[in-house]
Amino acid sequence: MLDEELGDLVIAEDDKLVGIVTDRDIALAVARYDDLSELTAEDVMTPDPVTTHEDATAVDLPATMAEGRVRRIPVVDDEGTLVGIATLDDVVATAGKMLADAATVIEGQSRKFEPDE
Repeated sequence: MLDEELGDLVIAEDDKLVGIVTDRDIALAVARYDDLSELTAEDVMTPDPVTTHEDATAVDLPATMAEGRVRRIPVVDDEGTLVGIATLDDVVATAGKMLADAATVIEGQSRKFEPDE
């Protein structure tokens, strides 16, 4: 995780998602255990994590994250195979883009609109 600058690792068996280890899981393990040297990913992972389907909309994703109280969510296809990871950062970036697009429409349709500099 350090070398690749990742905040999570997905754990799979036979291409099927079985868990996720996040940087938060590791921090909690450090607080809970005196000796980490014998721990495995299975010991600290969140088993059967909340997922979202690859066809989820920009509205579905944050709702699913909120419901599961997670910042990172594995994205799966119809067979349950991992196809990616979506993060809260992705949600914020997408929302920012959507707001910028909305602002462009407002600016274009408002004759006297002058945004503050």
